[in-house]
Amino acid sequence: MKRLVCLLLMCCCLGAQAEVRVVDDRGATVVLAAPPQRIVSLLPSLTETVCALDQCALLVGVDRYSNWPAAVRALPQVGGGIDPQIEAIVALRPDVVLLATSSRAAARLEALGLKVVALEPKTHADMRRVLERMGALLGVNDAGQVWRAIDAGVSAAAQSLPPVLRSTRVYFEVNSGPYGAGASSFIGETLTRLGVQNILPAELGPFPKLNPEFVVRANPDLIMIGARNAQALQQRPGWGAIRAVREQRVCVFAPAQADILVRPGPRMAEGAQLMARCLREHAPGAAR
Repeated sequence: MKRLVCLLLMCCCLGAQAEVRVVDDRGATVVLAAPPQRIVSLLPSLTETVCALDQCALLVGVDRYSNWPAAVRALPQVGGGIDPQIEAIVALRPDVVLLATSSRAAARLEALGLKVVALEPKTHADMRRVLERMGALLGVNDAGQVWRAIDAGVSAAAQSLPPVLRSTRVYFEVNSGPYGAGASSFIGETLTRLGVQNILPAELGPFPKLNPEFVVRANPDLIMIGARNAQALQQRPGWGAIRAVREQRVCVFAPAQADILVRPGPRMAEGAQLMARCLREHAPGAAR
């Protein structure tokens, strides 16, 4: 009888240890009986975070934009955060679905009995928090170490810049519209850590849609933009007079580089290094 009682107690303890409880960015408490073994991710930054925690093998489906690391490209694609393919997600039998708080799919998926964790990093602090919560969800203990490596990488990128470049006034265009990266966004935070000046103040919001004349009046020294949005930049009304355009101080990032830069994920240090290289090669005062 004593042995039976001890065995039951051990089973209860193991069960308690296996249970996973995470509070997501909606404030919802998500409880799983054990760390998930089948994951669908509907946000590229969350896909990359799973893989950064060495749990890529748990992914069974991703959104159409998840493309790093290369292994995830072979996984079934189930739409996007805005237009997920609900039936395809259900068919994959995930233990949990990861998505952004802005996604409208959470309620529909939960109504079908699926567990949903909504996480949407927008700042450096958010990325650290998301790593910690993903570590808890996946039963990974070294999430803090991953963050420390990211943070050290951003610091190293900043230290690589000579002081003469740190007065550079930068405009970072996230998407055509145009939408820019404001000082309160994770991109803006990286620019601040690099020591340069963002022409978009924090009060405009993280990623404001701009009147193109605002950029003309701000007259940045340097423009950072993805190749997808850089076409006909000089043909925008008045933009030919911008110092950065006139002096050809425009960094055009290839699509793969732009993905790194605009995703608040584990490759933020690589994004900081891309920005730093742009500054070293194109900012006023840089050796060209």
